Amino acid sequence: MTGFGNASLQTEGVHVSSEIKSVNNRYLKISVRMPDSVARFEAEIEKLVRSRVTRGSVQLSIRVRFTSGQSEYRIDQDLLRSFQRQLAEISGDAKVNSATLGELLSLPGVVSQTELPEEFVNSLWPAVEASLKESLDHFEDFRRREGESMRQDLEKQCEVIENEGRQVALLTPQVVTEYRDKILERVRRLIGDASVNISENDVIREVALFADRCDINEEITRLRSHTEQFRRLLNGETSQGRKLEFIGQEMFREINTIGSKANHVTIALSVVEMKAAIERMREVLQNVE
Repeated sequence: MTGFGNASLQTEGVHVSSEIKSVNNRYLKISVRMPDSVARFEAEIEKLVRSRVTRGSVQLSIRVRFTSGQSEYRIDQDLLRSFQRQLAEISGDAKVNSATLGELLSLPGVVSQTELPEEFVNSLWPAVEASLKESLDHFEDFRRREGESMRQDLEKQCEVIENEGRQVALLTPQVVTEYRDKILERVRRLIGDASVNISENDVIREVALFADRCDINEEITRLRSHTEQFRRLLNGETSQGRKLEFIGQEMFREINTIGSKANHVTIALSVVEMKAAIERMREVLQNVE
């Protein structure tokens, strides 16, 4: 599922902001961007995200800004002035413009990482954790609203399958009756005035064999059971995307069997509608957590 959430937190000496967003993915994939000062908390950060998110491609960005004068990086001013003097000697100009200064800052050794005190680094975790939890709260609210829209769509497709399934159940007895009438009409047409006798038992046996081959009552019963279970999971307290996917596959299997066994035009049309509803379900369920 897609989602977005962000939060920022100001504490004594540090400002922490976090942003989390996700796009659709069948599995959980987490990518974290953060400064070196909090890199030691990567395992805790990922554990916290996994406790709240189970599916999707998640991108998490954490920013830390020190407001107490503490800095994660230091500019070696002596080295920078040395580069400036050498550049001025080469160019014959004692002044160095801002563009040159920007290039100088990228030279090796000019900007180096400051070794922050151990206690200070450890004190950052509560702020990072609080900011991340708030981002995840906003993230879940965003996904909950999107999830409600998906739930309504899945409900609609489930109704299509249930309505078409009821229509198929009503038409099922007609399949055998219509086949029997066709057999009798065909026999009468073929016999005509010929002196050929076909016993009633022969017709009954042929119709019985056809009735056995095209019996779809079990498939209808299982399809009804699957739709009921689908609705229960859909309206449950927790998201069950993978289970819903599996039930959708089972529903498709029953619908496909109904289509192959029932020799009836109207039932075939209902099967097409149910298959189309299953395909729409699959598209939605790929994004459900």
